[in-house]
Amino acid sequence: MTRTMANPIIDTAATSKQPIMGIHSLEALLANIDGMVYRCLADKAWTMEFVSQGSLALTGHLPAELLGEKAIAFYDIIHPDDRDGVELAIQTSLENSRRYDIEYRILRKDGDIRWVSDRGTAVKRGDQGISILEGIIQDITKRKKADEDLLEAERRYRSIFENAVEGIYQSTLEQGYLAVNPALARTYGYDSPSQLISNLRDIGSQLYVDNGRRLEFMKIMDEHGIVSNFESRVYRKDGSVIWISENARAVRNEAGNFLFYEGTVEDITQRKANEAKIHFQATHDPLTKLANRALLQERLDQSIERARQEGKCVATVFLDLDKFKYINDSLGHQVGDELLLTIAERLRHCVRESDTVARLGGDEFVLVLVNQSNDKSVESTVQRVLADVAKPWSVNGMEVQVTCSVGISMFPAHGTDSTALLKHADAAMFEAKRLGRNNSQYFSENSNGVVTDGLEMVSSLRRAVENQEMLLHYQPKYDLRTGRMVGAEALIRWRHPKRGLVSPIEFIPMAEEAGLIGGIGEWVLQTACRQSRDWQNAGYPPISVAINVSPMQLERDDLVHQVATVLEQTGLAPELLEIEITESGMMRKVEHSMAVLQKLKNIGVRISIDDFGTGYSSLSHLKRLPLDTLKVDKSFVRNISSDHENHSIVKAIVLLAGSLKLKVVAEGVETEEEYKVLQNIGCDEMQGYFKGRPVPANCFAERHLDTGHLSWPAQKIAQLCAPNCHGLLP
Repeated sequence: MTRTMANPIIDTAATSKQPIMGIHSLEALLANIDGMVYRCLADKAWTMEFVSQGSLALTGHLPAELLGEKAIAFYDIIHPDDRDGVELAIQTSLENSRRYDIEYRILRKDGDIRWVSDRGTAVKRGDQGISILEGIIQDITKRKKADEDLLEAERRYRSIFENAVEGIYQSTLEQGYLAVNPALARTYGYDSPSQLISNLRDIGSQLYVDNGRRLEFMKIMDEHGIVSNFESRVYRKDGSVIWISENARAVRNEAGNFLFYEGTVEDITQRKANEAKIHFQATHDPLTKLANRALLQERLDQSIERARQEGKCVATVFLDLDKFKYINDSLGHQVGDELLLTIAERLRHCVRESDTVARLGGDEFVLVLVNQSNDKSVESTVQRVLADVAKPWSVNGMEVQVTCSVGISMFPAHGTDSTALLKHADAAMFEAKRLGRNNSQYFSENSNGVVTDGLEMVSSLRRAVENQEMLLHYQPKYDLRTGRMVGAEALIRWRHPKRGLVSPIEFIPMAEEAGLIGGIGEWVLQTACRQSRDWQNAGYPPISVAINVSPMQLERDDLVHQVATVLEQTGLAPELLEIEITESGMMRKVEHSMAVLQKLKNIGVRISIDDFGTGYSSLSHLKRLPLDTLKVDKSFVRNISSDHENHSIVKAIVLLAGSLKLKVVAEGVETEEEYKVLQNIGCDEMQGYFKGRPVPANCFAERHLDTGHLSWPAQKIAQLCAPNCHGLLP
């Protein structure tokens, strides 16, 4: 078809009889419309008969460029990929005499691509039998972009929803789950989200092990609008039970009306198991799995309080095996451990479920017998204990028999608190031993006579520092990556004039109880800092030295001043001193401990948590502490190469320390296998018998310091070291 006249959008013949708006006024009106108004022939090229001024903004072409014999065909402006679709839409409109409303892309004069909306109608020109198209084309690029962005956002949300590791859900109280993702279905043991939704209709009764948890969830949601870290036990489809943690919120419309809950679910079963494992190890003896001293104290305190309210008695039974050391030394520690396990099991069978059996260490056990009305019921249990313990025991084809000595104290007759009852039961047990062993004794004032030795020890302890009976042994710490020695821990020993070398396990608790720990602790601080400085003056490279600070020292107000003064006096750089505080000691007075440790940190001293994992400290406290190092307790390191649970716990501690930018030191490393496992899981440092036992300062220098930096001849060091090492190794 030939292109026709330029601007015949108004049929002058049809309108000559009606004096309406003139041509120029209509063109001005059309020019103000957002978009391009057009009339064209329904031919292949879309030959334009009229184009409004909006063509310039839309296509980049002036109306004149789209009209006339040399005009640009509008069909060519349509994007090549969209032309067939536009042609089909127009053809369908013509055949069915319907309006068309299509969206397609155009190529502007400047090369830009725009999305447009084309709405119009096909009209047959009666005089010529030719169809024409009349309509308006508008730029919808922004809307298209918004639609695409919305679709992309929905796609991303759907991808997150479908592929998230955590379970995601929407639910209501009445309808149950409205939507869940595949992760939640897997967590609850269902094959698909639809199966979960259709089967799990009553969340409160079908899901939660404790039906009240759903009501508790609702209560918190009603009060706060959100639920955070809501931990519960729930049933899976197969009936098994897992732990979950939920975070959720109430979704409301603009009017504030409730629509549904939406939230996430995390399976925390393994974490709960690890927490229970850590808590159990912190409160139970690692060998026998009986309650340890900490749990014993807690149970005894609770029993006393309950007995006080109910007017009942509590018996504290202190039990010590007779001549256990002889069996342990003659038959070996493994046999000794097996015997302790057997005794532990026998003691369990002698008491009720409500009673407590604890192991304090070595061959010492304590029973807490609750809800006792008189001595007769206690005596019956004690006699059963004496008889069961004395039953023969076979090992390696040999029959072994051990007996025990038992001391008993009663609440309220022999004491009104746990400390007094344990002390008096211990005194009564010594009286039983004095009277020939394999018998039981109740506490009496005469029992205190056997405590005289303890009082003499305290008296001797008061003079130990001034009599120069105290000495320090040093145990090396090694870098697990390089294998180099990087520091030492100072460990106190007491060379008692009568008893010989006394372990700190024996005299430190005595010193704390007698109020002597402050003076002893100050001596340790001065001696260790001076020794570290002396090593440097002798030509050795600087190494850090760690000292243990007891909870009572940490609670003193002068500890920071004391440390600063010693550092100044000895000239030791603060970063070469490390203060070790036990996890349980730090937890006694958390806020005070944090304040003191921060002051120590401010003067440059390094801070370490000793025996980490046994004190059950809160992670919220841990991340607030000014720490440098976590020392993993040896109970977690023991058999780490074969004990999967210990391996998992130590690995978790290493990861935790890494996230807090802390070093990890493993204690009690005794074998090459343990050493290699710790290397593989990324532990930073270790100490233990595998690399070195605690030894006096001279021996430590010869065995562990870098001889390439010595200013003394190695031969002289060996001569100095030999007589000092003899007989002092633990």
